[in-house]
Amino acid sequence: MYCSWISWTFLLISLICTQFVLAAELRTWKDSSGTHTIEAKLIDYKSGSVILEKEDGQQLTVPSAKLSASDQRYIREELKARKSMDTPGSADARSADSSIDWTHWRGPTSNGIASSGQDVPSVWDESEHLVWKTPIPGRGHSSPTVVGDKVILTSADAQQQSQTVFCYSRKDGVLLWSTEVNQGGFPSEIHGNNTHATPTVACNGEQLFVVFCNHGNAQLSSLDLNGKILWQVNAGSYQPQQFKWGYAPSPLIYKDSVIVASEFEQGFIAAFGQSNGRRLWGIPRPGHITLSSPVIAKVAGRDQLLISGGNKVSSYDPSNGRGLWQVEGAAQEITCGTMVWDGDFVFASGGFTTAILADGSGRVAWRNQIKCYEQSMLASNGYLYGITDDGIAFCCDAKTGEEKWKSRLGGRASSSPILVNDLVFQANERGTMFVFKANPNKFEEVARNQIGDEMFSTPAVCGNQIFLRTADRSNGSRQEYLYCLANDANNR
Repeated sequence: MYCSWISWTFLLISLICTQFVLAAELRTWKDSSGTHTIEAKLIDYKSGSVILEKEDGQQLTVPSAKLSASDQRYIREELKARKSMDTPGSADARSADSSIDWTHWRGPTSNGIASSGQDVPSVWDESEHLVWKTPIPGRGHSSPTVVGDKVILTSADAQQQSQTVFCYSRKDGVLLWSTEVNQGGFPSEIHGNNTHATPTVACNGEQLFVVFCNHGNAQLSSLDLNGKILWQVNAGSYQPQQFKWGYAPSPLIYKDSVIVASEFEQGFIAAFGQSNGRRLWGIPRPGHITLSSPVIAKVAGRDQLLISGGNKVSSYDPSNGRGLWQVEGAAQEITCGTMVWDGDFVFASGGFTTAILADGSGRVAWRNQIKCYEQSMLASNGYLYGITDDGIAFCCDAKTGEEKWKSRLGGRASSSPILVNDLVFQANERGTMFVFKANPNKFEEVARNQIGDEMFSTPAVCGNQIFLRTADRSNGSRQEYLYCLANDANNR
């Protein structure tokens, strides 16, 4: 059995002593196929790989993507526990150890920040650094969700009125399965830039959670990693009267629940049990009109569910929906971007950008005239980065709102930025990916990359790979594609 494990081509033996121990217990580990096992304990996690130690002291370095879904979930829990013990009460959940996969909207940190130490390309085209490219049927804006050896996203066929979850092989882009989740009942009106498959899939390591709008409701579905529908529930109504722009918020995982937002004139936020879809709690939010996805951040010493909209920024206890605080928000009526945080301050943008102390005091630290309406921002090391509605990249001081620099990139943006090490990756709607330094002192452009002629989806980055969802009209008709890009030949 051990010989079979060692014969895996991805296995690298390491006898280097590590600096710390994450977990002491010996347990049985399985590969993603379930055919190979080994008894070992978890020692460390670095750059997408785990270091395991056998009883005889031999250490093995294994790419986490090659492990079973249950093992990856175990690792996530151990790393979160270690982070909590190392920095009790810390508001900053961004850690190199906090990510195995890109399992939900805005990635493992929920802040658009990839785990550190990743080696990904900053320059690419249709051939350079391309691992694979595969066509996607229909139309959608959901970002890629990466779980083990699978890449998952949603798409919709407006003519057939079908909404489907697609799963591709992370190795070569081959379609592994597709599951139609809904047929019919599409809203009669949506914004021309929106789709009927905009929310990003969330995964707890074993189940997928997806929300579609149809038949006047937000439909929440759970699938297993083989595409079997486990359960479906009507999460609640979504029938806007004023802004008939379509549905957008991504589902949010918290402990054993999955949280759904439906923000319109008679909107709500509700939590459902992951195992059976049973409603756990719900809060009405009349008049809180927004297309923004909620996010959970640990700020001011506690987990807070944050959402911007309806001229308010609101915080709730994600365990029970109890309101924590609410202050004047970042727009007169509606927002689209997901909130971000740094230290004990949270940030929202729409008609303007605002910073709020998240301790319930209601203190607004500052406001400025930066407008990030559809796209979210980045908060890192005391600074805010992003791109405005009219295509201007910016950096400002997170504590004061003082502008540090701005530079015109060009083109409207709906995709949100991601931070990989010290580089910001930001796409515009025309399919241009701008790469620039997260440097508060000056704007430093690194590259401009063009693949296709449209990008609304936000990239995913994990395991030294970048996953892009784009569209191309060069042949006269619109076709979406999923790309996988990497530097190292081992990741191709």
